[in-house]
Amino acid sequence: MHIRLKTNLLAAVLLCFAFVAQAQQKKDITLEDLYKKGTFRSQSVYGVNWMNDGRYYSSMVPDEQHKVYDIVKYDVTTGKPVSTIIEGENLVPAGSNQPIQYDDYTFSSDEQKVLFSTDTEQIYRRSSKANFYIYDIASKKLTKLSDGGKQMYASFSPDAKRVAFARENNMFVTDLSNMQETQITTDGKFNSIINGYSDWVYEEEFSFAKGFHWSPDGKKIAFYTFDEANVPEFNMQMWGELYPQDYKFKYPKAGEANSTVKVSVYDVNSGKTVKMDTGNEDDIYIPRIKWTNDPNLLSIQKMNRLQNTLEILHANASTGKTNVVLKETDKAYIDITDDLTYLEDGKNFIHSSEKDGYNHLYLYNMNGKLVRQITDGNWEVSEYVGYDEKNDRLYYMSTEVSPLDRHLYSISSKGKKKQRLTEKSGTHNINMSNDFKYYLDYYSAANTPPTVSLHTAKDGKLIKVLEDNEKLKNTLAQYDIAKQEFFTMNTADGTKLNGWMIKPTDFDPNKKYPVLMFVYGGPGSQTVTNSWGGSNYLWHQVLADKGLIVVSVDNRGTGARGADFKKITYANLGKYEIEDQIEAAKWLGKQSYVDKDRIGIWGHSFGGYMTLLGLTKGDGVFRAGISVAPVTNWRFYDSIYTERYLKTPQENAAGYDENSPLFFADKLQGKLLLIHGTGDDNVHFQNAVAMQDALIDANKQFESFYYPNRNHGIYGGNTYMHRFTMMTDFLERNLINPTTEKNQ
Repeated sequence: MHIRLKTNLLAAVLLCFAFVAQAQQKKDITLEDLYKKGTFRSQSVYGVNWMNDGRYYSSMVPDEQHKVYDIVKYDVTTGKPVSTIIEGENLVPAGSNQPIQYDDYTFSSDEQKVLFSTDTEQIYRRSSKANFYIYDIASKKLTKLSDGGKQMYASFSPDAKRVAFARENNMFVTDLSNMQETQITTDGKFNSIINGYSDWVYEEEFSFAKGFHWSPDGKKIAFYTFDEANVPEFNMQMWGELYPQDYKFKYPKAGEANSTVKVSVYDVNSGKTVKMDTGNEDDIYIPRIKWTNDPNLLSIQKMNRLQNTLEILHANASTGKTNVVLKETDKAYIDITDDLTYLEDGKNFIHSSEKDGYNHLYLYNMNGKLVRQITDGNWEVSEYVGYDEKNDRLYYMSTEVSPLDRHLYSISSKGKKKQRLTEKSGTHNINMSNDFKYYLDYYSAANTPPTVSLHTAKDGKLIKVLEDNEKLKNTLAQYDIAKQEFFTMNTADGTKLNGWMIKPTDFDPNKKYPVLMFVYGGPGSQTVTNSWGGSNYLWHQVLADKGLIVVSVDNRGTGARGADFKKITYANLGKYEIEDQIEAAKWLGKQSYVDKDRIGIWGHSFGGYMTLLGLTKGDGVFRAGISVAPVTNWRFYDSIYTERYLKTPQENAAGYDENSPLFFADKLQGKLLLIHGTGDDNVHFQNAVAMQDALIDANKQFESFYYPNRNHGIYGGNTYMHRFTMMTDFLERNLINPTTEKNQ
């Protein structure tokens, strides 16, 4: 009896240990978790609109019962809902018994009407068209904005009396008192004249698609007109039908003709349109237009084609007469931002510039005379948030703590009383209330999933955490997740480069591991930031589970470290960038835990270009590489981006050719997987075809895969699952467990 009890007790203890061991055993991340199940999908706070009364904001909240979104009003001081402004189930248009499924909403300035977008159809990266509806809160009436086809960028006038929109290359305005629609322009034509929105290259490289703006009093509309008749057409074949369809659109490659651009102002009362005078030269850029606080004074930013001269013009909206108030030049190029802000006093404006070597904020009077430099130091203002004139507090994001972090600061317009408002190390993205009393902080760090919290702007005090992603954190705790570690290395000339590393969770410093370098490396970019990395980060975890060390290094030319570090690559795009990546690979090869004969590289877009340079110029340092959607010759890429960094091919042929992997195909060493989407409107499939042709001529073997009709992101349906399965398999065969010789 005594022996039996001991035996039973021992069994119970062993069973207990087994349960504990089972409970503690972590799961490996699978590709299905990432690209099928959405296991690690994070939550956020969406559709936030700050309301006129600074005490409240509204947000889209799902109504699971009715399968719609409600618009709910929240008290900022508590972060709690106080009322439902609009029940989604009530948004039923005339002639229907189903509520609309809207994807975005905008209040009118008096908050009595709401503009809803539905059935949104993406065009390019930032452009889209949709069916818009107007909802009157008092009468609860929902009215379709127009029956003439989908609209683009529908926007309330500041006086809430009208809505302007673009459609099929023309501009329109609707009077909300009687829903009468007036056509402002009539010359719009596909692939010829565009009114009210941007052409392809402005949308991609100057980062805007909507090309019109209401004056502050709601009586005028300033709008762009693009004449792209002389821009060469690019033809993409779209596959799937019995006969493939041609899609032709205007795409100015480096050195080719751009659109000629003009800015006009339409007066809604008189119906008169006046062209603004931007000079006699046509081969220019107008990357921004913006109303000052004077409803008759329009601000226009004008650049030369090489983008090393920027002029700010002030235009009389009634006559079109302009004068230059500020001119800036740079030995390389000038980056365009949205920082230009006109103060309500009507006497001054704030503008950012890199003229002292780092991006900082400056105060000018309306004649363009410098009043003072507001921020200064060997760090960057990464974003201008806004200016609270009542309390003389200017808010901005900066890299002052570290190039890897982004923090919110406030400072007076005199450059005094600077205060850091965010504390946690990592990346903060700020949504500031209109009255500058509160802000939402969208925060994450390298090993910390995103959170959203509400704060007082005066001192950064936390009011409430609105989304903590606790569910995601609990899910992650069940998996074998390796920490992302930061490091620095010095190049031969003493340049310090920032990097991160993900090691297998069972890392043994006495073993030698294969390494995969993840690269982007393009001008002003960063892959090395203290932020949650999303899907690539988690795919890199999959690779770490398989025994790979994954590394990323920001080469010269990347951002957040000043103009000299960024602009050293000017006129030689690719040269210094790949030198740094090759040197980083050699540095890694010297680490005791790295197998120098099993170092790989991969990247997408500019990173795909860098991958090809690594395999062709790296003299065998890389055993394998995956190049996704690469540029293979900058002559194939668009005018604005390419000429900003390389000048035109007519002026700088060597800068194009000496750093094009096409011309070094015979030097390819290592295994290559080349991937591209045939429907890539940005980096055309032509790049991959040309690279394959060059490799064939050089008798170099490689693997390639194309995705029919997929755009530059190469996604949709099962695409991610398929692509990353293929990429994982390639790395297992050629880097993790290679069975063939490195060099071909």
